[in-house]
Order: sequence, then structure tokens, then C-alpha cells
Amino acid sequence: MINIYAGKTAAKIINEQGLKPELFSSFLGASGGPKWFTLFGLDKYIFGEFFKNHSQSLNLIGSSAGAFRSACFAQNDPVAAIERLATSYSQTRYSSNKPTPAEITLKARALLEDVFGNNGVAEIINNPVFKAHFIVAKSNGFIASENKLLQLMGLSKSYMLNRVNRKYLGSQYERFIFGPATSDLSITDSYNFKTQKIALNQNNLKDALLASGSIPLVMQGIKNIAGTPAGMYRDGGIIDYHFDLKINNPGLILYPHFNSDPKAGWFDKNLKRKVSPLNYDNVVMITPSKEFIAGLPYGKIPDRNDFTDLDADTRIKYWNTVFSETERLAEAFDEKLYNNFKIIPVE
Repeated sequence: MINIYAGKTAAKIINEQGLKPELFSSFLGASGGPKWFTLFGLDKYIFGEFFKNHSQSLNLIGSSAGAFRSACFAQNDPVAAIERLATSYSQTRYSSNKPTPAEITLKARALLEDVFGNNGVAEIINNPVFKAHFIVAKSNGFIASENKLLQLMGLSKSYMLNRVNRKYLGSQYERFIFGPATSDLSITDSYNFKTQKIALNQNNLKDALLASGSIPLVMQGIKNIAGTPAGMYRDGGIIDYHFDLKINNPGLILYPHFNSDPKAGWFDKNLKRKVSPLNYDNVVMITPSKEFIAGLPYGKIPDRNDFTDLDADTRIKYWNTVFSETERLAEAFDEKLYNNFKIIPVE
């Protein structure tokens, strides 16, 4: 039902001490749009049960969909918040199967209001334990334009630069990490993307979160976020799609993910380039098994193509079925916790 992978250090610690919540100091949430629906049941269990009584600082680090999930987990009732996100996102309907970036952005802003409820922004900023971090890519050059042709030219350049060497994307993108003013998050990036940390506040949190999910060509970018240098901010998954950076904070990193082959950045999706094993040495990754995915409707996990490949009623029914099925992943994880099991480290 589920597979658990771990780096060498993480596997050794868990095999000696068990899979205990207090071992973790960080949590990762990847980009991927509605692919995260496959983790819905796990998300509810992890923050409703596993980390329920967690008292030490836990850095929640997310890009795009992972950032939205982090914003839910840092609210006072994380289960209710992630349920609001799942409902609002899955039931989104557009005026046509080819909505404009303006319409998609407008719907996304409405989704934010559903997710935050009455006091969500303040709860995220002031949470003393669960510290949400949203990764955003400041976009320079053609990619900063809202003109579709110029964006395409910028993306084409990104694709070519990335094929040569991922580090060359640094000429077009800068990493911004929005987090609480009290954040102690420390990262090392071997690709040396210029990185800045920005304190979350009432004036920038919504824009920062929206920017983290603002996919080029699909949504409008977010300009001039409060407290940041002037410019255009877009989807954090461009740089950090599934992550290939080292988190320096002590403790293990919990990473529920929808597959076992993480890709560093958005432009790596179709490349054979692997993430560095050194960056996953203290990571514990939980993924649905191939058998579980094969048993879902259409034999796959949800993705953004469902918006165009399926009519709205069929899509929503399919996604609701996925939500229900993921409760079995939570049960499988709970069973793992209460039975002795050994993790074989991923080399």
C-alpha cells in the first residue's frame, strides 16, 4: 500500500529508535498540482495524529502545492484546513476547458480565502511549532513578462540552459523563501541559486503563497510582493520542484511524496538527472505503492491534465474517489508505526 524509503543516516536512526515524531525537525511538500491529492489521507493522519502533540519546532518547506499544504498544516486545525484546500481545489470549475490565466488566478485567490478561513493568516505567522515556508522563484528577463510569446521564449531558454547544467538557471531565477520571522531554516544548495529569506507578515503572506503556485503560462505572476525587491514572482517549483538541496537543521526530514523518483526542478521532469543522495541522507520518504496507484480510477494519480481531459463532473467524481482511497494509505502508515519494521537505506 505504501513504501517507505530513507537515506543512510535516516534508516540507521529509525531502525534503532523506531519511527517517532520527535525525530523530525523538517517536513517537505513538493510541487505537482493535484498530484498531491494522492497524499490527502496521509496528510490528515500525519498532522492530525502523528504530529498531534509535537512540541519542538518543525519547519514545513513547500513549493507550489506543497506550499499550500504547508499553509494548512501551520493553522490551528490542520486537518480542517487541508480538507478545505482539498474541497475548494477539487471542486473548482472554469468557464471553459481553456480558461485564461486571469480566470485561473482569480479562482486561486478565492481558494486562498477558503483555505485561510477567518484567522488562518495570523495562525500561520504566529504558530510556535509548525513553521510554514513558501518557496517562490523571482523571475527575470523574458520570463518576467505577462506576454505569452515572451514567456515562451524565456521558458525555451530555461529548458536549454537546464539541459546543459541546472546551475545556469540562476541567470533567470532567484529563490525566495518566505517563512516566520523566528525561522531557523538553513539550507545549502550545490547549484548556488541566489537565495533570500523573507519574513512572512499580514501584508505579504497571501501574495507569497499565491506566487509559489503561479505556474508560467497557466497563471498570472505576482508583482512586487511586500517586503521584497520589485519584480515578478512565480511558481517555486521552477527551481525546487521536488527538491535537491541540503537542509542543515539537525533532525530527520519527513517527505510524503507521490512517487519515489524526485526531480530537482520543473525543467528536470523529463530528464534522467537524479537528485544528490547526499541531500536525502536524513530524509524519510513515504510514497503510495505502484499497486495502490494502479487501483485508482484510470490507473493513475490526478494531474492538471484532468482539467482539460475530463468534463468537470467526471473530474470531480474521480478526484473524490481518490480522496476516499487515500484513507487506506493513512491506515497502512498507522499499521507500520505499531509494528516492528526495518528500512533498507537508499544508496
